[in-house]
Amino acid sequence: QVQLVESGGGLVQPGGSLKLSCVGSRSIFRDSTMAWYRQAPGKQRELVARISTDASTNYVDSVKGRFTISRDNAKNTVYLQMNSLKPEDTAVYYCNANFVYTRVNYWGQGTQVTVSS
Repeated sequence: QVQLVESGGGLVQPGGSLKLSCVGSRSIFRDSTMAWYRQAPGKQRELVARISTDASTNYVDSVKGRFTISRDNAKNTVYLQMNSLKPEDTAVYYCNANFVYTRVNYWGQGTQVTVSS
């Protein structure tokens, strides 16, 4: 089975930083576009950041300049470095893998990020 496991969430003060990690199955990781999504209570899930197999990246406007997505294929891991966190960043963050050959999506279980003073 394909698995994605997130870690690194927690409680942080506004202006602080967190780094999320997501470890994926070797069978699909290298050939998958990886992404981080987030969902706040009562809101629709949104794409936060995406990194393709060639390492090109995309970010939602609200996190540009603050968040950085990266991947380490040797470790089957994608990261989301989050700096200058704001209360509106509070959400459950989900790791996503889209396998390029089948276009099948795989999802992690989510990790809670809470930004509050």
